[in-house]
Amino acid sequence: MIKRVLIANRGEIAVRVIRTCRELGLKTVAIYSEADRESMHVKLADQSICIGPAEAVKSYLDIPRIMSAIEVSGADAVHPGYGFLAENPKFAEIVKASKKIFIGPSAQTLELIGDKIRAKELARKIGIPLLPGSDRCVDVKSAIEIANKIGYPVVIKASAGGGGRGIRVVRDEKELREKLPLAIEEAKVSFGDGRVYIEKYLINPKHIEVQILADKYGNVVALGERECSIQRRNQKLIEEAPSSSISDMQRKEIEEASIEFCKAIDYEGAGTVEFLMDQDGKFYFMEMNGRIQVEHPVTEMITGVDIVKWQIKIAKGEKLSIKNLEKKGYAIEFRINAEDPYTFMPSPGKIEELYLPGGFGVRVDTHIYCGYTVPPYYDSLIAKLIVWGEDRKSAIKRAKRALEEFLVSGRGLKTNIEFHKRVVSTREFVEGRHHIKFIEEMMV
Repeated sequence: MIKRVLIANRGEIAVRVIRTCRELGLKTVAIYSEADRESMHVKLADQSICIGPAEAVKSYLDIPRIMSAIEVSGADAVHPGYGFLAENPKFAEIVKASKKIFIGPSAQTLELIGDKIRAKELARKIGIPLLPGSDRCVDVKSAIEIANKIGYPVVIKASAGGGGRGIRVVRDEKELREKLPLAIEEAKVSFGDGRVYIEKYLINPKHIEVQILADKYGNVVALGERECSIQRRNQKLIEEAPSSSISDMQRKEIEEASIEFCKAIDYEGAGTVEFLMDQDGKFYFMEMNGRIQVEHPVTEMITGVDIVKWQIKIAKGEKLSIKNLEKKGYAIEFRINAEDPYTFMPSPGKIEELYLPGGFGVRVDTHIYCGYTVPPYYDSLIAKLIVWGEDRKSAIKRAKRALEEFLVSGRGLKTNIEFHKRVVSTREFVEGRHHIKFIEEMMV
């Protein structure tokens, strides 16, 4: 039984989970740092506990402090949200050892998919296409041998990496000799694991991911794909569902591959299997993420499926009962960040004016309010604007209208709303010809 859920996170995802818990009749516990004392998730939860100072390593990443909050609050389940400890096998294992329910995959599964080399090896075994590259961690000597074999450019990736971090593009041997030691050191500092691998670097690919749900009885459902090709510094900014770039046959192909991968690892919960698509329309497995994704609302908008609700139901031991899934229309999500719309530098501050767009087909997920001070300590995401339309053309029109309505201003505060307006007005975006390097090219 789950009666009380502690949300081991902050911001808009904590608010999102609290709302679903209320609909399910569950009590909620918010944890917060001293910097988040006035955050909306603290105000909405049935109970709230301060777990430390502003620095994430002393609060949202501090497992002993969070476990103490779980015990004090009497929570019997933990929802990790995304980021922070959401994909940390140690955290999942400690929660389970404390006889609490971790709303997510098992520690063993998180450990497997968190190791990108092991995940790629499994994908290879079950026949999912991979980019040419190393099948194990590399040093300078082996990396040069592989790069000479597959041809430059190549990309260096951290085996334990995620969230777009730990990626370095290399265009010749000189660069490889220079960047590989730096990448190894960066991986050690960022992830506590210095292993890296290399693979062929695709020129202007698209980023396509498949949303799945899986229960403990072996049932796996694919809720369709999302396109996440509008990125900067390997961080997603705009996501769409479905992708306008693939055919029904391609869609079926990657959905079946994603389901097969999840069954092979006995996956349980919500997750995404991620692919790169080259200019010839060929797909290559990248990784699997064992958490709720920032962009999950676009899938919810076209399917009517509450993904967070199903995360909780699956954790309670319920069987998936999603049948004859019908997808309707088109949805686009815009990440509204507290950052300069031209330099992308973080720009926190106090919100003095706020107007959230509304109307048919418009959804805003956020934790901000007028008078709230955006802290400088965490990710700059402050809201997500999600729009729906009967087709992509009408969704873009609605997006333009909603972005014009969206107002966030205050002392020292800037947002990337103007950036989004520029993107949706480009011919490349309207015609669906964008790719993961589009922003770099557009900003030149």
